[in-house]
Amino acid sequence: MATIAPFRAVRPRPEFAARVAAPAYDVVSLEEARDMVKGNPHSFLRVSRAELELPGGIDPYSSAVYERGADNLRSLIKDGILTQEEKPMLGVYRQRWGSHEQTGLVALASVDEYDRGIIKKHELTRLEKEADRVRLIETHESQSGPVLLFFPRIAKFKHWLEWVTCTPPDVRFVADDKVEHTVWSVRDQSAIRRVVEDFHEIHTLYIADGHHRSAAASRVRATRGNSSAPASSNHEEGFLAVIFPHDELQTLPYNRVVRGLNGLMPNQFVDALAPHFELQLTQQPGDPPPAGFDMYVEGRWHRAKPKLPQDLSSEIRDDPVRSLAVSVLTERVLEPLLGISDQRSDPRIDFVGGVHGSEQLAAMVDGGEWSVAFWLYPTTVAELMAVSDAKCIMPPKSTWFEPKLRDGLFVHMLRDE
Repeated sequence: MATIAPFRAVRPRPEFAARVAAPAYDVVSLEEARDMVKGNPHSFLRVSRAELELPGGIDPYSSAVYERGADNLRSLIKDGILTQEEKPMLGVYRQRWGSHEQTGLVALASVDEYDRGIIKKHELTRLEKEADRVRLIETHESQSGPVLLFFPRIAKFKHWLEWVTCTPPDVRFVADDKVEHTVWSVRDQSAIRRVVEDFHEIHTLYIADGHHRSAAASRVRATRGNSSAPASSNHEEGFLAVIFPHDELQTLPYNRVVRGLNGLMPNQFVDALAPHFELQLTQQPGDPPPAGFDMYVEGRWHRAKPKLPQDLSSEIRDDPVRSLAVSVLTERVLEPLLGISDQRSDPRIDFVGGVHGSEQLAAMVDGGEWSVAFWLYPTTVAELMAVSDAKCIMPPKSTWFEPKLRDGLFVHMLRDE
């Protein structure tokens, strides 16, 4: 079963919510973060990316950065910008971006269930990024970046959400990126018990985004918590999460640009794809076929549909990892033709989220720094679940969820204020 728990959230007062809420620390550069906080002393980026307030060139992993962020968090609480709930509560968080809307539950997920694999993952983590999140949690005495979780929808939860969201929200605002954020509070104890019990019928939660944050919470619990304590009785037993039904989430492609063609001329590179892909020119990039991609090289977009040999098609189709578009690109293009065997470390490749249009990919290549761009068929939620259920690992940068959760709307303190 899935265990969730209410918590004494630290939250911005409604009139400050729009100014406090900020993009996650890892989706903006330091320069972008500095621009975003200009004229806004309440931005949560001053907590999550405190190096923006310190001299240029400072090591982002230095103690001064973590301590500055902790000081800024304490100041927001002391000044009444953030306040702590008197009793444990739950939240409901809705995001609307264009025609897409997603509504999830804000709660603590169980670290123990993460450790036991009831909360399933699909990515490897990097130790240095885990260590960064551990130090932030320990220095700030809090978890402020929620993990994005999802589960196969159940009717009971849909009805519960409808009951909550028919009431006036605490907060509603539209951020600079045109995403509307709406938050409701659930303080009624019977309503809290009801949804906690409903989640007992859910056998698995899946991580969509936030592998390093959940791994860091596990490491903190291992050193500070008591693994025999129930999730609601110990601050380290739960980690901050927003939990969505699976069919509410929207995935976009995580695209690639590559510098150089590994000694090939553009026409040679295109010709080398022909044995493995059906190629055709397209004037409407951004809608490739399943397991395929659109490719921009030398001023033209090509659509690539995989040609799978008959004896291999079922083998690849039945493999939850090899059937992904990102795996097809890796196995048939990046490794054999471009010589890129480690996408995590090779400086010739970079990644561009699907929120940026095909025009940006083309502009990057036309600018001369990059030689080819790939717009991939997006990894679907169903594909992610299949990979997680098989206990497999996706290639790096396989999923991009949009819209992104904002930091600062809910903070889970490891000690009560």
